[in-house]
Amino acid sequence: MKNGLISPEIIEKLTQIVGSDFIFTDEETRRNYGHDETEDYNFPPSVLLKPADTAEISAILKLANEHLIPVTPIGGQTGLSGGALSIHQGIGLAMERLNKILEIDENNLQITVEPAVITQVLREAVAEKGLFYPPDPSSQGSCWIGGNVAENAGGARAVKYGVTKDYVLNLEVVLPSGEIIWTGANTLKNSTGYNLTQLMVGSEGTLGVITKIVLKLLPQNQHTILMLVPFFNANQACEAVAKIFHAGIVPSALEFMERDAIDWTLRYIDGVNVEIKDEIQAHLLIEVDGNYPEILFNEAEKISVVLEQFEIDEILFADSEEQKNALWKLRRAVGEAVKSNSIYKEEDTVVPRYELPKLLLGIKEIGKKYGFKSVCYGHAGDGNLHVNIVKENMSDENWQTEIPKGIREIFELTVSLKGTLSGEHGIGYVQKNYMDIAFSKVQMDLMRNIKNVFDPNEILNPGKIFPDLC
Repeated sequence: MKNGLISPEIIEKLTQIVGSDFIFTDEETRRNYGHDETEDYNFPPSVLLKPADTAEISAILKLANEHLIPVTPIGGQTGLSGGALSIHQGIGLAMERLNKILEIDENNLQITVEPAVITQVLREAVAEKGLFYPPDPSSQGSCWIGGNVAENAGGARAVKYGVTKDYVLNLEVVLPSGEIIWTGANTLKNSTGYNLTQLMVGSEGTLGVITKIVLKLLPQNQHTILMLVPFFNANQACEAVAKIFHAGIVPSALEFMERDAIDWTLRYIDGVNVEIKDEIQAHLLIEVDGNYPEILFNEAEKISVVLEQFEIDEILFADSEEQKNALWKLRRAVGEAVKSNSIYKEEDTVVPRYELPKLLLGIKEIGKKYGFKSVCYGHAGDGNLHVNIVKENMSDENWQTEIPKGIREIFELTVSLKGTLSGEHGIGYVQKNYMDIAFSKVQMDLMRNIKNVFDPNEILNPGKIFPDLC
């Protein structure tokens, strides 16, 4: 393994690159940058750097590559797979100073940004110009666009508009050698050679450090209808998802929340009041959007007709922007609410949407087998179910020994349903040893060979994606 410890001589050279105000070796700072939102892990780097621009990052990587020092890019620290953890110490590369919106090109509906721009800030900046950037992770108020690209983040509106990869046109990237490249072109079509842009998207900081991002934008829709649908049976809520699409409707969002998810979140946040009957097991949060209210009302009516086939209570139609915002606040806070209740592990399963009922039922059966409780919610419209396994009163021994077996069975079930391990959170540190479930040795060797082409010395974000070798 590469040497995560750094000599005083290297510290001096790094100081010359970033300046004495932007290099940190004290324990407090290193620990502050040693975690993200993945469980309770903390892996501090040996030294924390805050570079100002592409040139400084290039110089850092060149030096690290020459001396075989691990480098871990660190973004907004909102990740859920441990992608920003400095597993092998070395250099923590905090990207926070690269935080500028460089250009909004209204003529071509494009935006060029640096990686530390907060996703919600980007979305609001283009909305002021009547434009729309659809990807909207639940952490959009704190996550950064660079991390979204690195993880290929999705969000509630991926069901209609797609995920981050569908909006990335071009990237400026610093390779582990220190070389700087642009991966593509600022065009909507590009059939010129291998698609290096899409190779970088979702690569979790293992192939290069992204320093500039060109994204395509859409015109902003003017109207939405949002409805909260209570189900007396959670599996029926999952069954209803595919039926809505069969009726010819593509919602802009279709979210699933089982009972505990809503109950825990209502206790966790203020300003949201939803009356829920004791018999209700799950909710769907459904949104349609567009520019013509009469069309949206017609789509909402069609959805209501579909839902009448199932055991539901009265549908709540949000009748104001304030109520819409409250319902979205409820949905986006679920993950934080679960975390506040118990030690937990979160899995990011995704299957073809028609298979959601089988996935949910199977997860609950596996929970009974291994003695754990799960709280499930997620982007049902694209088959993405977040599975929060909560410790509660489980013994530490069972938590350490039984839960990994249960997680492996959940992933085996997911893959058997033609799904995969992660829909939007990435593999990172916590899921890497389950990759054999989704990929053969041939596939994993291909991925390792790609990594080796970009990073032959394996300095960049080591300890991620690839399973530990026995």
